[in-house]
Amino acid sequence: MMALPFFDNRARKQHDRMLAVDLGSRTTKAVHVQRRGQGFALCGYALLDAPIFDKNLSVDLLTEHLKAVAQLLGAKSKAVTLTIGVNDAVVRHTEMPRLSADDMRLVLKHGSRTYLQQELANYIFDCHVVAPVWPERPAKPAESPKALPGPPKQKVLVAGARKQLIDDFVEGARRAGLAADCIVPSLIGPVNAFEKAMPEVFANAAVALVDLGFKNSSISILQQGELVLSRVLGIGGDKLTHGLAETLNVSYAEAEGIKIGMPTEVQAQLESLVLPLGRELRASIDFFEHQQDRPVTQAFITGGPAHSEFIIRVLQHEMMIDCKILNPTSFLQMELPSQQTIELEQVAPQLTVALGAALAAL
Repeated sequence: MMALPFFDNRARKQHDRMLAVDLGSRTTKAVHVQRRGQGFALCGYALLDAPIFDKNLSVDLLTEHLKAVAQLLGAKSKAVTLTIGVNDAVVRHTEMPRLSADDMRLVLKHGSRTYLQQELANYIFDCHVVAPVWPERPAKPAESPKALPGPPKQKVLVAGARKQLIDDFVEGARRAGLAADCIVPSLIGPVNAFEKAMPEVFANAAVALVDLGFKNSSISILQQGELVLSRVLGIGGDKLTHGLAETLNVSYAEAEGIKIGMPTEVQAQLESLVLPLGRELRASIDFFEHQQDRPVTQAFITGGPAHSEFIIRVLQHEMMIDCKILNPTSFLQMELPSQQTIELEQVAPQLTVALGAALAAL
């Protein structure tokens, strides 16, 4: 599991249960997960309207929202994991000296431009070591000064977020009677959920994970369990609904219903809106395949718009690979209220980020 929790891992306690909250732009998704021996159980989930905000979610608004989430789930655990959206978290690969995690954070704090090609002042960073850039070799005496290698390096996945945002999340959780145990980039959630849901494919194949969000969509390409490429695209369910509303001259709410129900007479209009997303996703796959000289065999789709079979078909045609909806709950034991058990199949793709965040903490 990739964590990138923005906190010192050594300071965190081991938990047997976790409340994870994916703060979306339109819908907040939350799950209550518990350890069961070597496995995990889903004890509850909740989907509720996100607080209305334009730029930054105030601490007061976050506090009330987290209180409502905790009450809905009735979770006994005070430990909570929160996600940071794709627009608020930087997630990048880089090469860094072989240092401890604490030292790497310090280096990034004072030299983000060197390693991330961007000045990120007042940011908090965390690092996940991917693999050595060069394989380990037995030490041998250098023949001459020219033969001395440069400092050994390692491939690192770096996450960064504004310190003020992290502080606000921690304070909002505290005021809600919770303790922020992990704060995780939402981009990491689908990777963790996929690792548990489809371990064989995760370990052996090159696949694309596509998360269809409200404002944005993201693609993460995995090769034999390693996150090799990730990209955020500014096309999500909101843009599709707005486009339908304008094209058909109907209200946003009516367009949303049409998008889900999908009468055949508006398929051409919806297809024209989905095609640009498919092309961007295909371009990301092409880039990976050119760099790695390995084909991506299939894509797994998550998020709210994944409910639409038509959208999946359009994406599959444009991406030119097999596209499947990921069920991120397939590996979990179910300890849900009866009504939630009935509804789970429908909402499962929307819970992917929250489940992946919970696994990072557990």
